Amino acid sequence: MSLLNSLSNNLWTVFSESKFLLFHVGTRMTVVRLSNGEVLLYSPVLINSALKKEIDDIGKVTHIVCPNNFHHLYAGQAMTLYPEANLHGPIALHKKRKDLSFSHVLSHEPHPDWKPDIELLTIEGSLMHETVFYHKPSKILLTCDIVENFESSDHFLTRIWLKLGGCHGKIGWPHILRLVYINRKKARASLQKMFDFPFEKVVIAHGDILDKDARFLLKTGLAWLKV
Repeated sequence: MSLLNSLSNNLWTVFSESKFLLFHVGTRMTVVRLSNGEVLLYSPVLINSALKKEIDDIGKVTHIVCPNNFHHLYAGQAMTLYPEANLHGPIALHKKRKDLSFSHVLSHEPHPDWKPDIELLTIEGSLMHETVFYHKPSKILLTCDIVENFESSDHFLTRIWLKLGGCHGKIGWPHILRLVYINRKKARASLQKMFDFPFEKVVIAHGDILDKDARFLLKTGLAWLKV
């Protein structure tokens, strides 16, 4: 059974177990095969031998992306597996993770290898400094920490976290984590630009992918920010 879930001809995702503090929120990596045949890893997860084989069967990994200041825990392992790859991340993460050899600052401008396939947008006004990727061939938007989408959780403490955060059984963003938006006016302007991308599906790091009514659901999840 494949570990990778195919969302389009050249885009796959894999969900991995992970914790935030004591809570089992999991995380998701996206694997993109670019027009030049090379592979980009967006928000790397822990890669075991079986997963590495599936990735290597897709193509040569040449780009590893940490999309924001918090999705970097497995970047070091990914670079160990793919030492010739380019590592991308926001400038604040370069300072935070001085142990990682970043080759590029993540910004609005896509790397030349990505231009045929991907458009970028950095969300301003947030301590996360997240850059979302719009994959043009598939009309899929790649995000990490814009919204969460949990129906529930088998883990008791995680269910409590979701309920207290207002994210149990509905798409949204935990109340306490809303504090990362230090300039909501700038954030709203960026997020409104995000909806200019003609996306039909949304990949998120925590919870279920938005594969139906994605634009409506994403707008609903951002209602608290008045986007």
